Amino acid sequence: MSFVLKSTEERARLWKPMFASELPELEFHVWPETGDPQKVRYLAAWQPPENLAENFPNLEVLFSVGAGVDQLNLASIPENVRVVRMMEPGLGEGMIEYVLWAALSYHRNMFQYARQQAAHVWKGTPNVSSSLFRVGVMGMGALGTPVLKKLSQFGYVCHGWSRSRHDIPGTKSYAGPEELDAFLAATDVLVCLMPLTEATKGILNKELFAKLPKGACLINCGRGGHLAQDDLLLALDEGLLSQAVLDVTDPEPLPEDHPFWKHPLITLTPHIASSSHAETGGEMILKNILQFEKGAEMVGEINRSSGY
Repeated sequence: MSFVLKSTEERARLWKPMFASELPELEFHVWPETGDPQKVRYLAAWQPPENLAENFPNLEVLFSVGAGVDQLNLASIPENVRVVRMMEPGLGEGMIEYVLWAALSYHRNMFQYARQQAAHVWKGTPNVSSSLFRVGVMGMGALGTPVLKKLSQFGYVCHGWSRSRHDIPGTKSYAGPEELDAFLAATDVLVCLMPLTEATKGILNKELFAKLPKGACLINCGRGGHLAQDDLLLALDEGLLSQAVLDVTDPEPLPEDHPFWKHPLITLTPHIASSSHAETGGEMILKNILQFEKGAEMVGEINRSSGY
């Protein structure tokens, strides 16, 4: 029985001794070296090798080394293979820090002050209480929930929207398509933390922007595919939105002549909002393998039919 890691050198360096200590009977291989393909039961990767069924006929669990699984073509993964996304503390901590930075920067006019500095303008504006800002998070899962909890602690009026209702202290929960319009109408700062699926692709579009209060701010930490790019430019030009903070784009990176690079109301960051910490990520996968071996539930296992 063996485990194959297809990822970074850092993860390989840290994980190999961890696995040797906790599961010495489990052979550990680093891609492209796999040992006997017939013995591979576990694979960890961002994007797995092609032809999984042929290359690893006895594979039982595929671990994503990131929080998302939308980079995976689930249709190409054998139905008997269970798929688990990364769930470890570093992911949540990083996302909390990023969204809090973006929300606070918008709230305290830091994006505007940066533009003023570039234009040599010295002009302050009155500070406004956080209790007058309504922050709405689309996606109330493993990342959205801790983000909402932290935003609430900073005094923001917090709303969340997802497929099903959630009970999060300090947050009003909206659920399903029938409650999306009410959620948007009550949102001054919109944060996208949804998985990318066929249902959510292009959801950040002109129809959605028009339902937000005029001059709202968009923070997209989900996936670039959530955003209709031309619609964002139009919404900014027409004043429907006053600021966009994008940590994700499609493609990544954007072409050098893309208008997002120089748009004064768009702040770009290179997909750095959150990433799994190598050491704690390895610990989480080890725990899940032990859970799997006992026949218990694994943390982060997705519903193959929905991608969640």
